[in-house]
Amino acid sequence: MKKTIKWILIVVSSLLIILALVTSIFYFKVKSEMKAMNVLDTKEIAPDIYAIKDSYVNMFLVKDSDNYVAIDAGNDIKVVEIELNKLNIKPEKITAVLLTHTDGDHVAALKLFKNATVYLSKNEEQMINGKTARMMNSHNKIDSKTYTILNDQQTIKIGNLNIKGIMTPGHTPGSMSYLIDGKYLFVGDAFGLKNGKIDKPNKFFSMDMKTAVLSLYKIANLPQVQYIFTGHTGYSNNYKHAMKDWKKIKE
Repeated sequence: MKKTIKWILIVVSSLLIILALVTSIFYFKVKSEMKAMNVLDTKEIAPDIYAIKDSYVNMFLVKDSDNYVAIDAGNDIKVVEIELNKLNIKPEKITAVLLTHTDGDHVAALKLFKNATVYLSKNEEQMINGKTARMMNSHNKIDSKTYTILNDQQTIKIGNLNIKGIMTPGHTPGSMSYLIDGKYLFVGDAFGLKNGKIDKPNKFFSMDMKTAVLSLYKIANLPQVQYIFTGHTGYSNNYKHAMKDWKKIKE
């Protein structure tokens, strides 16, 4: 009996050590990937386009008369509130939040925007309704009781802004890029920028890399786009140059 208990304790201890080791390696990798991210400071980065810096991620605002449309909602609600205050932008002036996806670092300040309608893609809903786990047994969630679903290529009008949702899955199954007024393209974590050119998304954080790469072709030849904005790697005001390599591959 004592030997059995001893072996059980040895096995349990070994499993706990392995679990602790795997967890440590995972979090070390996460921290390393975050340090490599290159985000923008809080400021106006293009006419009526604002970046909000929240640690290792950017959310963006597009001004529409006296109101704003937000693309994503940051990693920390308190930080977002502080950064908005730097720009003298009141949270109640944000009338819509376009979620590129529902990972925690893109949805944290939703509760701050009490006058905003929240939008996400139809395929991303599985990430917050318990159907699809983000990692192991972990599920995404958003702090909003209601939201509006968008389909691929669906166009909506918010204030004076024309917005098209373009499905770019891979990072998550429902990742969606948003094209505003035909020239501003917001891609969230679907893709990154490296040396001024669009690069594949971060492999460590992507759920399906093969699909993510295929999604690149959907945004490689948009005729009127001038700017492309990413969640973690800044932006480019030269879309044609940023997509140059992918156009060659497609052809």
